[in-house]
Amino acid sequence: MLAVALLGDSPVALSATVLQAGAAKIDVTDRSGPVNDPLYAKALVVKNDQATLVLVTIDVVAIGEIGPIGNEFLPNVRRRLAQEFGLAGSNLVIHASHCHGRVRGDTDELTVQAVREAWKRLEPVRVGAGVGHEDRISENRRIRMKDGSEVDMRRAYSMPRDEDVASVGPIDPQIGLLRLDREDGRPMAVVYQFACHPIMNPPSKGNSADFPGFASKAIEEALGGDTVALFLQGCGGDINPVRYKEVNRPPDAEPLGAMLATRVLSAVRRIETKPTSDLKVHHEVMALPRAEDYERRIAAGEAEQKRLLDALEPTNINFKSFLPLWVQQKLSPDFPSHHAQSYGHDQSLGRDAIPRSDADNRASVDAYLRNLDRMERLTRLAVNLALLKRHHAQTRTTGKTTLDAEIVGVRIGEFRLVTFPGELTVEIGLNLKRRAATPFSFVSGYSNGYLYYLPTVVQRGNTGYAQEDCDSIVAPEWQERFETKALAILGTL
Repeated sequence: MLAVALLGDSPVALSATVLQAGAAKIDVTDRSGPVNDPLYAKALVVKNDQATLVLVTIDVVAIGEIGPIGNEFLPNVRRRLAQEFGLAGSNLVIHASHCHGRVRGDTDELTVQAVREAWKRLEPVRVGAGVGHEDRISENRRIRMKDGSEVDMRRAYSMPRDEDVASVGPIDPQIGLLRLDREDGRPMAVVYQFACHPIMNPPSKGNSADFPGFASKAIEEALGGDTVALFLQGCGGDINPVRYKEVNRPPDAEPLGAMLATRVLSAVRRIETKPTSDLKVHHEVMALPRAEDYERRIAAGEAEQKRLLDALEPTNINFKSFLPLWVQQKLSPDFPSHHAQSYGHDQSLGRDAIPRSDADNRASVDAYLRNLDRMERLTRLAVNLALLKRHHAQTRTTGKTTLDAEIVGVRIGEFRLVTFPGELTVEIGLNLKRRAATPFSFVSGYSNGYLYYLPTVVQRGNTGYAQEDCDSIVAPEWQERFETKALAILGTL
């Protein structure tokens, strides 16, 4: 039996050696304020005689660029691991769960410590891959409107009017699974991948790893021993926790984590592990085209902003007078301001003051509601125009027409994974999984850097100014280039 490891772009023959692995985790929680649940850096080292993979997952929003981990983090960890273990930087994947928790300032040192501990624990393993299904905890944040545009659900602004909504986008309910057992059958590690933003734990509860933290804890406790559960975020750029915008009850990540853990455990227990020597790693840096149409998009947004401002109507009422009038009109459309008897009495005397006043009030209420809709649109537009302007300024500062994106392909047994340093939207992942030739092929963003949102070509041209479209620094042709490259890498694995 002969396997091939792809280190960089060069194939290297591997002998049929037994695969070894070790896993460890370390608490990286910033405890300077309230803490709801701990955050971890978790390390999985997998190796045979010819190749080594180090997979690190961290409960943090991103690897560089935004959040508490800076851009120096990845090169610092790579340098340390090269010094201690001779590990090539191309054989390291550091992945962010994309939770919005806060980690310690020395998380780079703690990450190296977790890898060091995992390396000490190397032993022969049996490996198995599988899939689970969870469709109860996520929803697409993008809303397709009747006018052909799309808006997104965020706590920074309001939902659109129900009567303007046409449909919603898809989710990806598949859970990607890798199970590694010791030779005696005891679980060592579970890698599970799922697409959904971990943004359901409110700040009032304190620092949190959100639903992946709760899910991992439940998985580790259920499997026992020193099992390490490593969460990989999927193509969740436009996927929210379900009922994300509810206001009648507090947001709570723990039930979502419990439901995900239940489905992971059910599927993991069905996976049959077996000895294997298959370990392949492919790393390359891909040049993606930077966006060049900021000025056009900003001009279009500012024109829409002016149109909405010019459309605001004068009204005779404010919110204090609007609300009782609106309630009265809804309670009794025909007789909103008086009892029916009063209308009948005045009508018998040829008087029409009350109906004329009602008509004036209806016009004021309708105008006020139209103004509310315009103001809500202006709020969404202002947020996304600011993002376009910020990225335009940054692009002009760099003076570069392309940006570098690390793409890593990994095969462990039948489990195949492609990683990418950005927030891929769900249709990207669904496209690639449909087109992949093998059943256990998965795609994860948020790895080895952060390149903001990566929307589809269609999403990027959206006139509704969703954040996935505006908080993006790539040109439209990025999608075809990336999908072609990702499928090619999956093919080599």
